[in-house]
Amino acid sequence: MSTSNNDAKTDLFLALTPEAVLQAVEAGGVRCKPVCCPLNSFENRVYLMEGEDEQRIISKFYRPGRWTREQILEEHQFLGDLIADDVPACPTLAFPDGETLKEINGILYCLFESRGGRAPDELTDADVERLGMLVARMHNVGVARPAEHRVRLTPETYIWDNVGWLEEHDTVPAPFAGRYLDSATYIAEIAAEYLKGVEVHRIHGDCHLGNLLLRDGVFNVLDFDDMLVGPAVQDLWLVLSGRDDHTRRQRECFLEGYERFRRFDRTTLRLIEPLRGMRMIHYTTWLAKRWHDPIFPRTWPHFGTEDYWEEETKALEDLVVYIRSDRGEALAEKPEPTLSNKDYFFDWED
Repeated sequence: MSTSNNDAKTDLFLALTPEAVLQAVEAGGVRCKPVCCPLNSFENRVYLMEGEDEQRIISKFYRPGRWTREQILEEHQFLGDLIADDVPACPTLAFPDGETLKEINGILYCLFESRGGRAPDELTDADVERLGMLVARMHNVGVARPAEHRVRLTPETYIWDNVGWLEEHDTVPAPFAGRYLDSATYIAEIAAEYLKGVEVHRIHGDCHLGNLLLRDGVFNVLDFDDMLVGPAVQDLWLVLSGRDDHTRRQRECFLEGYERFRRFDRTTLRLIEPLRGMRMIHYTTWLAKRWHDPIFPRTWPHFGTEDYWEEETKALEDLVVYIRSDRGEALAEKPEPTLSNKDYFFDWED
């Protein structure tokens, strides 16, 4: 596929209008009322619509070039498997011909059932325990079928591929590039060490509070767009991402619920900090790759500035210090510089 063809698809994607969305969905055989409200989504374009039967539906238009058709269908397969096992997730809706994925002008799109509820602001211990049970059930479904086309959560995909892209596009300013790479390298090495022998399977991959809906005491899991093949702990730490005593205690509540349905390998908890670093690098690269989309500069005006890279590099370095300390590694002390008169007097000359 030529670059110009990809660019043309991206231009059409960025220029999507409610009218074009309604036409696409009706072209798929679903008759709709003239209702099309954009919903918050940066990676894809998502709209709330209403069918002629007054059923509220969600249409999702995938950003061209990110996922292949096979990868998207594996997302839909996972959702179908979850629904079949009574795991509360937001299912895809089939078009009249039975398919769940359509294409128009090179843009892939699908429909989802609209679910009510709210994203929880915070979680009680009872909420966390219930969420642990839900995630365990989701993982029991995840192990039942492979997903050969989906991304694997590894240092190669989340660090080296991203660092390579940043270097190729001269994204990190020179004053920070070496420091950033050094930290990324250390995190990649520790992640590779800790991932050896760890069971991986289909997981949500992006299981934070924004992707959960709570209604009448029941959680619904949303947005499997970042579905991965990876370790179970990824779906734990994102929803309980802190390092404080409260978070550690709630992780125990989560695991108490989880282990009612599925064994959890507690040695994988040491992966939390390397996974945090992998996500930081992946997230930064995602922003850089999407900067041509007008939504991104408007939403993240700070991105790409000297201050941004200083903060991001320092955050990675602090994470390395934390991991080294957690591993009991001795921290290398920086040698004190040898000072001369030039260091004290700006106009000193030899």
